[in-house]
Amino acid sequence: MKNMDQKTKIVALLIAIIVIVGLIVALTAGFNFDLKYQETKKIQLYLEKDFEISDIKQITDEVLSNEKVVIQKVEVYEDAVIITAKEITNEQKADLINKVNEKYELELKADDIDIVTVPHTRGRNLIRPYVTPFLIATVIILVYMVVRYYKLGILKTLIKTGFTVVLAQAVLFSVMAIVRIPIGRVTIPLVLVVYVLSLLGITSCLEKALSEKKKEEEK
Repeated sequence: MKNMDQKTKIVALLIAIIVIVGLIVALTAGFNFDLKYQETKKIQLYLEKDFEISDIKQITDEVLSNEKVVIQKVEVYEDAVIITAKEITNEQKADLINKVNEKYELELKADDIDIVTVPHTRGRNLIRPYVTPFLIATVIILVYMVVRYYKLGILKTLIKTGFTVVLAQAVLFSVMAIVRIPIGRVTIPLVLVVYVLSLLGITSCLEKALSEKKKEEEK
């Protein structure tokens, strides 16, 4: 029992350290957002002919060698391309256009093409569509927990369940902040996975406690 208590203390200490460090990193350096959600620069080139993304990628790798770049085909006939990067200078824009002109025998002019600044997406705007369904699901689950484990104490059950779910999410976002995992498409699936696992974990603990409670009542 003492060994278990010692292990529990070690785990609790590690979790506390992760959450504290994660909070410090989040407050000082912020979260690492995926390029899609960061403030970016983009240019749109009308090639007016079929092209391969791989060919444009080769050009951007030469001009924007140290930048992460997103390349998208646009327009109805997919004959235009949008090049998005964290930073695109006027010199880089001119170089990109010159290389595209050489590749596709075009006469695009740098003066006719603007560098558009796309503002970053706030974290709250990213999660806003999921807040209501998440809250509804949580309320339903809490009601079930109270009904199922009322013998363990309603308030105690609510506190344990709520604390477990919140702590699990705090650890997740702390790890994402520390390791610099980009917040983007995988964030919501990760949140849901951790949410389900935390509920399974607390349910297992409550089931064990309920079983012991029933055994005591039968004696």
